[in-house]
Amino acid sequence: MRPQVLTIAGSDSGGGAGIQADLKTFQELGVFGTSVLTAITAQNTLGVHGIEAISTEMINQQIEAVADDFNITACKTGMLVDAERIEAVAKGLERYHFEHVVVDPVMVAKGGASLLQVSAVEALRTKLLPQATIVTPNIPEAEVLAGMEIRTEADRMKAAQAIRALGVDTVIIKGGHTDDVEAVDLIMSETETFCVKAPRIQTKDTHGTGCTFSAALTAELAYGKTLRQAVVDAKQFIHQAIAHGLSLGQGHGPTNHWGHRLAKEEVITVDVMYETSAR
Repeated sequence: MRPQVLTIAGSDSGGGAGIQADLKTFQELGVFGTSVLTAITAQNTLGVHGIEAISTEMINQQIEAVADDFNITACKTGMLVDAERIEAVAKGLERYHFEHVVVDPVMVAKGGASLLQVSAVEALRTKLLPQATIVTPNIPEAEVLAGMEIRTEADRMKAAQAIRALGVDTVIIKGGHTDDVEAVDLIMSETETFCVKAPRIQTKDTHGTGCTFSAALTAELAYGKTLRQAVVDAKQFIHQAIAHGLSLGQGHGPTNHWGHRLAKEEVITVDVMYETSAR
């Protein structure tokens, strides 16, 4: 039986991020995707033009409907809008105890529109992260969660430690917002700390990269892969999705969710910084 996974996120009418990106990624990786919708956006490559949140009652009903019928191995969250909805999702996760919970702390869209109210950050830190097994912030999101600036590799390590202290098992601080030649992601868990690296691709078509990476990671974990192998495979997936861009729209275009089918070369390297046991 194929793994069954769940995404709890907002809808992107442009199809590049959110629920749409997650379900495309799940399908490409051969897992069965279910979904809980938290908000509807009027959105395209030029930006977010409107947001309408789904009621917490409907969010709860969706979680129950999916979790009571399907054997969900891994779940991911994306856009959650505000504290009220974060708390509703956190309660649902606490009730069902999915083996893997990947939190993508979506705060700002590629065009700059806020997708998470400022007042919701505390709920994210105190209600949702303790329910998570993995959190995948980019550098600006990690700065908010850790309450510090990140400028150096040492800063990243310190921020990852601060975020882990909030109760999440593993922190992945993505390196897409740096100007480095390579896109370097830092992964820190209780038993190991390592980096995964890929050549940086110069393109404006990166809409939905965070959603796609976290969805790929969720799928790989559902297959029972180790943390390290799941991260490497997810990084490979999103790298190929960016490398084989579609050049759609007039702004920040979407990634190509079938890019991994067009090129199979391995481009990801792993730099192990700390581990307590063989992996």
